[in-house]
Amino acid sequence: MSAFKFHKVAIVGAGAIGGWMGVHLARTGVHISVLARGQTLAALQQRGLQLQQGGELHSVPVTASNDAAALGVQDLVVMAVKAPALATVAQQVGPLIGPNTVVLTAMNGVPWWFLQGFGGPVAGRSLSTVDPDGAIGRALPSSQIVGCVVHASCSVDAPGVVRHHFGDGLIVGEPSGQATPRVQALHDLLQRAGFNATLSPQIQKDIWYKLWGNMTVNPVSAITGATTDRILDDELLRGFISNVMLEAKAIGERIGIPIAQNPEDRHAVTRKLGAFKTSMLQDVEAGKPIELDALVGAVRELGQMTGVMTPFTDALLGLTRVFVSKSQI
Repeated sequence: MSAFKFHKVAIVGAGAIGGWMGVHLARTGVHISVLARGQTLAALQQRGLQLQQGGELHSVPVTASNDAAALGVQDLVVMAVKAPALATVAQQVGPLIGPNTVVLTAMNGVPWWFLQGFGGPVAGRSLSTVDPDGAIGRALPSSQIVGCVVHASCSVDAPGVVRHHFGDGLIVGEPSGQATPRVQALHDLLQRAGFNATLSPQIQKDIWYKLWGNMTVNPVSAITGATTDRILDDELLRGFISNVMLEAKAIGERIGIPIAQNPEDRHAVTRKLGAFKTSMLQDVEAGKPIELDALVGAVRELGQMTGVMTPFTDALLGLTRVFVSKSQI
């Protein structure tokens, strides 16, 4: 384990989650660099990275640039960008990544590396919905990836200023499922940074379980503008969501990530979070692109690969796609 020391850490995507992680990681003494642009870059250069948490404002100095070459090779690169931006960002981060750099993907939805060395009958195949021409996979080699599932709610108050609402869970794991020295060292670093970090023996299952809830409530909230409590209080809408979840559950069983729960069990978990706006609804209200392909399109594609019919998922994808195209006119 001593071979893996994370002294230099770069945050790519200093939004809500990336900013939250960056401030916590800085407390361990590592050097934090941030690849940013525009107003966020200016704010980071002037005031550093700031986090509102527990009634206090925490500020940490960072090295910020819009040029990855100026930041140089890192020990750890945290990819915390939204899925729609990844294809462009992936082409810019090459100078950050050396032969031993660990790339931690702290993103929602099904990642481009999901089936690399995993997936039973579809193992090793690529997902055209999330990486249409394979450019992301070439820029970010799967051999250097460690997966991460974030269980936390944060928002951006202003460029470079993040607010933490609730949750501090990070689940990390190698795509292979092995407890390698590098992932063990990363787990230790995250714990020292104050996260509730868990080392997963099958990170794809953790990704799929989180997706199982937010692949439905996120797009439904985007279309309706409703908070999660109102969505789940409508029995017809809740029934539709449950049917989408049952399709995803069947796909998971085919590729080796069965879910023991039923949809109502997961609805109960969501209800405990109270009335909140999903991240996708927040993106719609802010006029930003939404993570539809990573959350819903990839599930439909996996259904086609595994022979699972997905009429409810197809309907959700179509409805959301038309809504988004209308809102962009």
